[in-house]
Amino acid sequence: MRPLFCYLRFGIFHRNKKVSSSKDDSPERREADTTMPEACNRPVTGPAFNPYFALVAGVLAVSTGAIFVRLATDAPALVIAAYRVGLASAIIVPLAWFKVRAELQSLTRRELALAGLSGFFLALHFGTWISSLGYTSVANSVVLVNTNPLWVGLFTPLITGERIKPAVALGILISVAGGIIIGIGDFATGGEALLGDMLALTGSVCAAFYLLLGRNLRRKLSLLAYICVCYASAAVILWLLVLILRLPVTGFSGSTYACFWAMALITQLIGHSSYNWALKWFSTSLIAVSLLGEPVGSTVMAYFLFDEGLTTAKVIGGIFILSAIILSVVGEGRSS
Repeated sequence: MRPLFCYLRFGIFHRNKKVSSSKDDSPERREADTTMPEACNRPVTGPAFNPYFALVAGVLAVSTGAIFVRLATDAPALVIAAYRVGLASAIIVPLAWFKVRAELQSLTRRELALAGLSGFFLALHFGTWISSLGYTSVANSVVLVNTNPLWVGLFTPLITGERIKPAVALGILISVAGGIIIGIGDFATGGEALLGDMLALTGSVCAAFYLLLGRNLRRKLSLLAYICVCYASAAVILWLLVLILRLPVTGFSGSTYACFWAMALITQLIGHSSYNWALKWFSTSLIAVSLLGEPVGSTVMAYFLFDEGLTTAKVIGGIFILSAIILSVVGEGRSS
């Protein structure tokens, strides 16, 4: 049985389109008119298990990413990123080709170009973030890289023309203050930590551009098809950089290879897939807030595994940043 809101939304959608069709009867607009009935034709079924379990599993799995990077001590940062996305793609691409081959073959050149650009920013995100862990602490790196919701709010007006909501603007200011507090504390102990913070922040900005560029693709493509194209393009870019820079790709310790597979299977496939699955049952705001559990989980793990202490500046700066993200997400949800 199809939900009533599908018929109501589809009717309103087409009534509005009919009024404006004289102004814009482009192929893109006519193509958009055909997307709503397909969404309404999908069967409505309940979740196979409690969606909150997926959120908890996602937090725990994603929190291991920074830990595995620190444990892969004998591999360069770009090589770690290349193995992470490459191994995940080696699993996703055959699965997507088997499940959604027709959809992949029907992609337009524009869709492929946008997916490639999204993969480019995803590759930069992984490369800069993983590199940051070689210079700064796990706590600093994970907290700063998770400020991407704030950057999404900052760049949305430039890309989509939408206005920044007051809560998002306030959140950006608070997060900048938190970043300055963390940066000052690191600079007092050495310039390398500050460099790591900047790399983590760059990774966050790249993640924001990846999300903004992929927004239209996510509306058209299935989840499996989108992950296949983006991850594969990111893997190609990272491996090209590794080969161009002539970085070592073999000869690592057995524990490092184990970390490569752990990042691909646990952090990438289980962690990210859990969040993507939960998006069907929870609002985007709730998913974004749950992602803030990553720096908490990573910091706790780093404390026990690496005996990594927390300075007052790190604690205060982290509280500023996490509070800013929560404020932005909650404010966005209330005003929508």
